[in-house]
Amino acid sequence: MRGMLGIDLTGKRALIAGVADDGGFGFAIAKAMAEAGATICVGTWPPAMKIFTTMLERGKFDASLQMPGGGKLEFERIYALDADFDQFEDIPEDVRTSRRYRDKGDCSIAGVARQVREDFGEQGLDIVVHSLANGPEVKNPLLETSRKGYLAAVGVSSYSFTSLVKHFGPLTKPGGAFLALSYMASERVVPGYGGGMSSAKAALESDSRLLAYEAGRQWGHRINIISAGAYASRAASAIGFIDTMIDYTKRNAPLPEAISARDVGATAAFLCSPLAAGITGSTVYVDKGYHAMGLAVDREGADQAD
Repeated sequence: MRGMLGIDLTGKRALIAGVADDGGFGFAIAKAMAEAGATICVGTWPPAMKIFTTMLERGKFDASLQMPGGGKLEFERIYALDADFDQFEDIPEDVRTSRRYRDKGDCSIAGVARQVREDFGEQGLDIVVHSLANGPEVKNPLLETSRKGYLAAVGVSSYSFTSLVKHFGPLTKPGGAFLALSYMASERVVPGYGGGMSSAKAALESDSRLLAYEAGRQWGHRINIISAGAYASRAASAIGFIDTMIDYTKRNAPLPEAISARDVGATAAFLCSPLAAGITGSTVYVDKGYHAMGLAVDREGADQAD
């Protein structure tokens, strides 16, 4: 009799940092992990939190929340999280007292860690996902990027993962799984993806290998990266040329089709499951094989496969 080898996250709790709508990778990861049996908490950027919770309450996401096997994705907790700040005192006074922050309490990484400890105890997590990035000067060529803009990109998009591992490592059961999202611009030139964001993604991937060693030895946790292909999330669409990248990737990848958010969600669920117990310090490409190509196949004179 043949058994079934499935992804099973039953009884596990995941915290996914960077969910503010139903259109990005973070939401797809949440849904895939819930489908595998996990309970889901999310961290949402404070300025986006009211819109996100209001749309949830009004049923605007109901179609997206429907699970393939029936039922509805539910969030156990929604935390206000600004990954630009490690401690409450790091948040500038004018930000703390602004309309979008003043009723959110301590939304720093350490603050959310304290809330998680209060809600679920000392080791109430099993999985932590970093699905956030920001580069205030992302539309600027690197040569036109200021030091402030560059460091802001690296701080929010890269160092924040190190900070998440530092603060949530002790709150995660031994053998936990941490995951972050990267992009091919970390290792290849993608003109237009500027403002230091390519550097931030390169740092994120490099840090993940060292974090895999340190967190593995200290807590037994695994640390991995998904390098996802071009995808028109709301955040990526703000860059301005994402449709061009998707079209180019489709024409040149071994599998000539666009990736879906579900592709990334399913890989995330696998990497954070017991099935991937031997995988850590790895960058896994979910891009239809685009990363493997060294020469465009849609160039003039190239033989095209049907």
